[in-house]
Amino acid sequence: MKHLIFVCIVVLWAYVYPSMSRMLDDSSVVEAHQQWMMKYGITYTNSSEMKKRLQIFKENLDYIENFNSAGNKSYTLGLNPYSDLTTKEFKASYTGLKVLSHVYSSKTRSNPVLFNITNNIPLTMDWRVKGAVTDVKNQGHCDGCWAFAAVAAVEGFWKIKMGNLLTLSEQQLIDCDRSSDGCTSGSIVGGFDNIIDNRGILQESQYPYREGDGTCKQFDMDKAEAYITCYINLKRNDEQNLQRAVAEQPVAVGISAGDDFFKYSGGVYSGSCGAILNHAVTIVGYGKTKSGLKYWLIKNSWGKNWGMNGYMMIKREGGGLEGHCSIATHAYIPCIY
Repeated sequence: MKHLIFVCIVVLWAYVYPSMSRMLDDSSVVEAHQQWMMKYGITYTNSSEMKKRLQIFKENLDYIENFNSAGNKSYTLGLNPYSDLTTKEFKASYTGLKVLSHVYSSKTRSNPVLFNITNNIPLTMDWRVKGAVTDVKNQGHCDGCWAFAAVAAVEGFWKIKMGNLLTLSEQQLIDCDRSSDGCTSGSIVGGFDNIIDNRGILQESQYPYREGDGTCKQFDMDKAEAYITCYINLKRNDEQNLQRAVAEQPVAVGISAGDDFFKYSGGVYSGSCGAILNHAVTIVGYGKTKSGLKYWLIKNSWGKNWGMNGYMMIKREGGGLEGHCSIATHAYIPCIY
């Protein structure tokens, strides 16, 4: 009898207070949001902004938890410093690749067959292990992904070619590349062109990153310790050719970043892609998981708190000719001739 009365009370409580479970959920979301704010040092200007961001945070958190609980994907999603932004806001603030209809010049080398490399390329490659990748950087509130991708490719190339790993200046490209719009948008080839035209690129310590547009500084390029004289536009829609290139050096690529891309936290990404090339990253390796999934290893410029300490494994092969998220359609490597 006591058990029956207890059940009746619980049913009545749920009927009279149908929103109580939701209130408890909202309370846990508020706590999660506060912990997230403390972790990443997030602050808001007023209570109205906080309320707006809390709602977006809740929607992102719900999506992440529902996605991960399904457990049927090759990758997982997670919170990161951008979890209070909508996808539209994120794209507007953290992407910015401009794809130019590039006119071939003396700076450009064609790529019908890549170098003299044989078909016996390594099964795996990770240029981080070989000391050709600098620390993950953070572009912040500047759509300068194109500069970070170009610079990372030059950093890797210079280490492999000359033996020195230098941390080079993205700000030089953002300020001085006249074909780009700085922190609004820019192109990988424009970044390479700027380095060639200026007879080199300075180190970051000489031309520090400011997370914003600036006036091109008058600098002494005799102090530049790295340079390139050309770049190669890799053959489109050919992941095998792209693999041969990555076996030689890091490669700057355009990518179509979609909704799940921004929330990625681990595994081999096989999720949504954007409709256009809107972001630039650098491929620094490739491999295959124990379960047999082939992947590209990409270095991003959204800081170490995004993805796998700033990196992503994204599906390699198994899709269309253009590669997952169009990764094989817009690829460049720097060179010296």
